[in-house]
Amino acid sequence: MPSSSADSPLLATATGLDVRPFRALTYRRRDPDALARVSSPAYDLVTPEGRERLTAADPHNIVRLILPVVASGPDGARPVEQAARTLHEWQRTGVLERDGEPALWVYAMHPADGAPATVGWLAAVGLPPDGSRAVLPHEDTFPVAVEGRRALLEATATDLEPIVLAHDPHPAVPALTAAAQQGAPTLELTDADGVRHSLWRVPDPTTIEQVTAALADTGAVIADGHHRFAAARAHGAATILALLTSMGPGGLRVNPIHRVVPGLPLTEALAAASAGFRATELPVGDDGPAPAVRRWLADPGEAGMVVSDGRRLVRLDTPSSDVCDAVPADAPAAWRGLDVVLAHHGLVQQMWGRTDDPDGVHIAHSIEEALDGAPARHGVAVLLRAASPADVAAVARAGARMPRKSTLFVPKPRTGLVLRPHAD
Repeated sequence: MPSSSADSPLLATATGLDVRPFRALTYRRRDPDALARVSSPAYDLVTPEGRERLTAADPHNIVRLILPVVASGPDGARPVEQAARTLHEWQRTGVLERDGEPALWVYAMHPADGAPATVGWLAAVGLPPDGSRAVLPHEDTFPVAVEGRRALLEATATDLEPIVLAHDPHPAVPALTAAAQQGAPTLELTDADGVRHSLWRVPDPTTIEQVTAALADTGAVIADGHHRFAAARAHGAATILALLTSMGPGGLRVNPIHRVVPGLPLTEALAAASAGFRATELPVGDDGPAPAVRRWLADPGEAGMVVSDGRRLVRLDTPSSDVCDAVPADAPAAWRGLDVVLAHHGLVQQMWGRTDDPDGVHIAHSIEEALDGAPARHGVAVLLRAASPADVAAVARAGARMPRKSTLFVPKPRTGLVLRPHAD
């Protein structure tokens, strides 16, 4: 058991990551334009309209596998069965090809704004046994979503996209990662947001041994992919495809995820909320509500949350004792102090009487999606500040779970660049 250190907060209880090379399945065509057309954001970031755009971009876009849709027909095929058939056909016809030998992959994501790249290792990671603290979740999951991912995994026997793990820093990993990025990338593309994705295949046995040994001395928090992790467990899988990035420099950033509560007029929402919060109207300029929300989020002196009908913005802060009492008192302090916890337990459930399920609370991954979703669903948006990576790690270490879809770790790996069949 490795010893604890100030820079490695999980090491005191981690059993270590079980990291393994794997034989990847990739698209045969590897030019950047082709990879841009066939790849996709992660499945839970793709809207119905986005899926239509992706399927129109290329007949072999990966969205046909991660979000399969079939028209009703006499054979009664389920979408996951169609995904399995499509995957088999793409392999049979050479659209996808399998590596002959196992390897690890280095994955670098360069933001369009020139910010430092996020770099990590793609690997097969062993699913730790029950009770292990090698891989710690920090968010709740929704059973229906878990079952959907489990059924897709069962049908395809393939990890179609990686989860993301933020691991403890290790002194040997940065040098190994830098050395593996020498030469031209094996795969590279720039996505619609301007993020450049570069991947290097690393088959060298010595490097693999050094990387796996270093990461075996670390523990990790699930940054993205809680439902896929739970689905792999439910399926009885031994391993899962994961992108492993370090906590701290060179790692991921956390953006907020917002909420939309349908069928709740703003006047009704504010009338109920004012019994437990101080409500303050925020100015909206000629440039509209979205820039005003960004200014609020960028001000470190601001607090609370913002409620909107897509036009007006009202900040809710200074919760009453009744609202605070709605947050379970026996929960860890790191969990009770999160804005998203107060929003779910104090505002949505206590003041508005809504349950946290996909029908009662819709998820919005951007300010615009939330502000547009409020009037479209005749309801209100709840705009939240992001938890810090330290907050997320503290919640995970305390054995607690944030509400579902509380954190948006960025940048996101592109789906469809590297797949991992379970069969040898």
